[in-house]
Amino acid sequence: MRERLVEDGQGREQRQKKGTDMATQTKTRRSDRFLSAVGDNEEVVFVTHDNPDPDALAAGWALHALLSEQGQKARLIGRGAVVRAENLHMIELLSPPLELVNELPRDNPAIVLVDCVPSGSNHLLNGHGGDPLAVIDHHEPNGHKFRVKYRDIRPKAVATASIAASYLREQDIEPSKDLATALLYAIRTESLGNDVRLTRTDRGVITWLGKYADYGKLAAIRNAPLTREYYSDLLLALENTFVYDDMALCFLPQATGNEIVGEVADMLIRCHGIERVLCSAAVGDDVVISARSTEAGGNVVVPLGATLRGLGHWGGHKHRAGAIIPNLPALGKTHETVNHEVKDRWLSACEVDQQRGVRLVRRHAILECL
Repeated sequence: MRERLVEDGQGREQRQKKGTDMATQTKTRRSDRFLSAVGDNEEVVFVTHDNPDPDALAAGWALHALLSEQGQKARLIGRGAVVRAENLHMIELLSPPLELVNELPRDNPAIVLVDCVPSGSNHLLNGHGGDPLAVIDHHEPNGHKFRVKYRDIRPKAVATASIAASYLREQDIEPSKDLATALLYAIRTESLGNDVRLTRTDRGVITWLGKYADYGKLAAIRNAPLTREYYSDLLLALENTFVYDDMALCFLPQATGNEIVGEVADMLIRCHGIERVLCSAAVGDDVVISARSTEAGGNVVVPLGATLRGLGHWGGHKHRAGAIIPNLPALGKTHETVNHEVKDRWLSACEVDQQRGVRLVRRHAILECL
């Protein structure tokens, strides 16, 4: 009996110690855990999603600055191009350490995915095998499960930039004016949707970054000069937008870059009476798609998934999502056939009658203005 009591007491002590250790681990700052995870590596490469947007770019830059402050070698890379006027102006004014490359470094450095996850197809790590060391993102993971040494995925955070900025704040690292400006601009761009609910982290870093940001440059980025090609794409978009009840559907026959698709979708969702939008464009051999909705329009990721299943890749947030159908020649499809298939699938997924479509802007109205 005495031995059993001793055993019970020891077991209770072990459980209490385990509980204390777990509580201590929970209270450890995330930035400390991240630095511990990457600390043994000579070089860390932060990889953004393809065609990096302000959120991926600013978040990666902040993490790059975090490691540089610790004296650790780091790089920030992405694939594709930056084409949106505001994003190009942001790079021109702020000079982030972004490198656009076509393949991963050959010396096999530690990889940290920023603003994307391993199961996605829109980053350099996809198709190259191996797992990243860490993942930092604010999107809800889709696709296959994955295991990494460190992860910080917060779907409730408005931006990955908020997460990265919180690491700097926890480590008492003052961002440069340009980095603070980039982070604030990134959070602003991610706050344009209808599903924005600022978390405590978002609110805290917005206030903190405001002490360091250059508001003159921030205003200049918001008002970046636009090319004539932009207005050509915009005109084509308006001419090719049809309205089905409370939904707008736009198929651009061609576009100069990916970003116009999201811009048109953002513009159309502001139209009075429109609750859901799907915008698509042919960009090279790919078809790029953006979907938007209001609160009343519901979750666009679900119908977008039903539309793209077996055709391409998709992801995003409840009211802001995107997709791509890559390499049409490899699929044995043309832009026209894909457009018809996407249209039929989308309208079916949204339970909308295909016969009710009317032009957003009637052609005779355009001609009367000429």
